[in-house]
Amino acid sequence: MVLESKKDGAARVLRRSAGRTVFALDARLPLLDVVKGGVRKAFPDHWAFLLGEIALYSLVVLLLTGTYLTFFFDPSMREVVYKGSYGPLSGVPVSSAYASTLRISFDVRGGLLIRQMHHWAALVFVAAIGVHLLRVFFTGAFRKPREVNWTVGVTMLLLALVEGFAGYSLPDDLLSGTGLRTAQGIMLSLPVVGTYLSLFVFGGEFPGEDIVSRLYPVHILLVPGLLVALVSLHLLLVVRLKHTQWAVPGSSGRNVVGKPFFAQYTAKSAGLFFMVAGLLSVLGALAQINPVWAYGPYRPDLVSTGSQPDWYVGFLEGALRLMPGFETRLWGHTLNWNPLIAGIVLPGLLFAGLYGYPFFERWITPERGEQHLCDRPRHRSARTALGVAVLAAYTILLVAGAQDIVAFVFEVPLRAITWSLRCALLVVPPAAFWLTRRICLALQEEDVKALESGLPTDDVRQSVEGGFHPTHRPPTGAERYVRSVHRVPTPVRLPGPGRTAGERHRAVRGFAERLRQGLSHWYYRDRLEAPLTGAQRRRVAAVLAGPDGEEAAAGGEH
Repeated sequence: MVLESKKDGAARVLRRSAGRTVFALDARLPLLDVVKGGVRKAFPDHWAFLLGEIALYSLVVLLLTGTYLTFFFDPSMREVVYKGSYGPLSGVPVSSAYASTLRISFDVRGGLLIRQMHHWAALVFVAAIGVHLLRVFFTGAFRKPREVNWTVGVTMLLLALVEGFAGYSLPDDLLSGTGLRTAQGIMLSLPVVGTYLSLFVFGGEFPGEDIVSRLYPVHILLVPGLLVALVSLHLLLVVRLKHTQWAVPGSSGRNVVGKPFFAQYTAKSAGLFFMVAGLLSVLGALAQINPVWAYGPYRPDLVSTGSQPDWYVGFLEGALRLMPGFETRLWGHTLNWNPLIAGIVLPGLLFAGLYGYPFFERWITPERGEQHLCDRPRHRSARTALGVAVLAAYTILLVAGAQDIVAFVFEVPLRAITWSLRCALLVVPPAAFWLTRRICLALQEEDVKALESGLPTDDVRQSVEGGFHPTHRPPTGAERYVRSVHRVPTPVRLPGPGRTAGERHRAVRGFAERLRQGLSHWYYRDRLEAPLTGAQRRRVAAVLAGPDGEEAAAGGEH
């Protein structure tokens, strides 16, 4: 009894001490408020919102496997004679970086598994970021107040490409050396400064002696640190601005419907992490990737045949292969247009468009309030068509990056494939834009018919005249909600007669305003409105209104 009393007293003292510590910390840091708010925070329960988590967990696997690999990799281009376990290269002069990569693959316990997991995780990481950005783009989740978070996501994609290329180049094998040679050619195409930039990066004439040792801290320290910082900022903004969600019964622009962070969402998220890590482990164990021993060490006088980079920069390789080779001499300088346009101008325009699109759409759209409900892609036909057109162009460039492999496999002349892809690059994206826009309008029309006449059923009735007619049923509440709760923005209009003469003059004569009006009309001219009564329109507008209380399209939406 005495022992039990002592134990109870010690437990009470411990609880009081812990309580005082927690309250002391909370007095200086709002820990309890953060914990309470975070534990009960709602997360939408839809598979599309897991794409960002796949990217996050791939990054975690990358950091863990990359840390293991740093213990054995030697980032040096110092020449050594290979004496490892791989017999075909025994006695061959190689760089220390290449020799350490072979050592990881053949002599370090679990080294090949970890190295291949690392490479697969890099591919999945970039793919998950790309697909996540596509989901955000097509659903309009980049709109106010999330423009900054979209910018953070695009920056992470750009850094992921840099990180992947740096890691791809570290082994100093013949394939990665060919990629570095391509990068050096792109640098040299820059007018005036290209030569100096190449000498600075490579530490002299290509391939120099310093490129691997310079890429190494970029790959293991600088870019990963920036990625971790941006991921943290991205998650903080998601928590602060709250999740977007689909228009389903119970959801609105002022709430979030979903599972609480603890314990439902935490359990599901932890399960997803182990699934991602397990899948990457299976790929690393069973699917060979980047067998550097088969390529051999890099030599400047050799080029690897059938050499394609990792898929995420395949579009850049394809652009270089499709762009005709020609140059111009101006004021004593040579402009080589092939690598300049394909390697610098094209990716520059791509990322400038990605960074600027949210602000462009906000400029041509009369909506001004916060928007927290996702668009169905069919309701923004121009945006969806533009995204599909860009994806079509990207796919063509990706195929062009492997044109020699395609020619070899299908026994088609390489010149014919090149010209076919060039023509496709000019024809397919506009055709994809037009077709996608028509499909979106057709789907909108089907929604309107469903609200007016009901949804078709599997029953067919025969009339007294002998004809067969399909039957329809009225849509359920959820089906009607999905088809009716969405915005129908009208194009930007010029100031009306009620404005002052000076305002009308500036709006009519100002080039920027006329351009804005023209683009807005082209973007939103094709739209169908759901057959709703006035009261229903007001209820829909109330559901769509964000917490700032502003209607996103004054007078032009339902």
